[in-house]
Amino acid sequence: MYLTNLAISLIGQYGYPMLFILMALESSSVPVPSEVVMTLAGALASKGILDFWVAYIVTLGGSTLGILIDYYIGFFIGRDILYKHMKIFRIKKGTFEDFDRWFERNAIAAIFFSRLLPVVRTWMSFPAGFVKMPMKKFLFYSISGSAIWDMVLMVFGFYAFGSNKAVVWLASIGILAIVLYILYKIALRNMKK
Repeated sequence: MYLTNLAISLIGQYGYPMLFILMALESSSVPVPSEVVMTLAGALASKGILDFWVAYIVTLGGSTLGILIDYYIGFFIGRDILYKHMKIFRIKKGTFEDFDRWFERNAIAAIFFSRLLPVVRTWMSFPAGFVKMPMKKFLFYSISGSAIWDMVLMVFGFYAFGSNKAVVWLASIGILAIVLYILYKIALRNMKK
C-alpha cells in the first residue's frame, strides 16, 4: 500500500518524468505496481491533467528502458551465476534445466504473453538475456506486449476512474477481467509444455 500511495503522490507532483521513471523501475523488476501507475495515468488524462497519448508514449518508453536493463543483466551475468547459487534461491538444477528447455522452444510466445501478466511480466527479460535472444526480436515482442498491457490499463483508468458513475467503474473492471482471462487462455494454448 505504501508503494501505491507513493506512486500516486509522485505522479501528481512530477508528471511525465515520474511516469517514465516509475515504469522503468517496474519493468526492471523493482516492485512498482504498473497497475496503479498506468490506471492513474489514464485517470489523470481523463481529467485533463495529463495528455493521454503523451503519457502513453512516455510510459512505454520507461517500460522499454526497464526491459532492457533486465535483459542486459541476464545477458552479461548469465545463468551460470544462478546455477552457482541455486541453494540461495531454493531451486533445484533440474528445475532450471526444464525451464531452459521450455524457454528455448517458446521464447517468442513467452516474451510476448508474459508482458500481459502481472508479476511474471517483469521477470521474463532475464531468461531472454540468458539465452542471448536476438535484440530486435526481443524488443519487438516485449514492446508489443507492453504496449497492449499499458493501453488496457490506461484506458481502464481513463474510463473507470475518470467517471463518477459506479456502473461504468464496475463494467470497466469486468471488461478488464475478461480481457485478461482471454489473453491468459490464448497464452496457455500457444505455449508448448
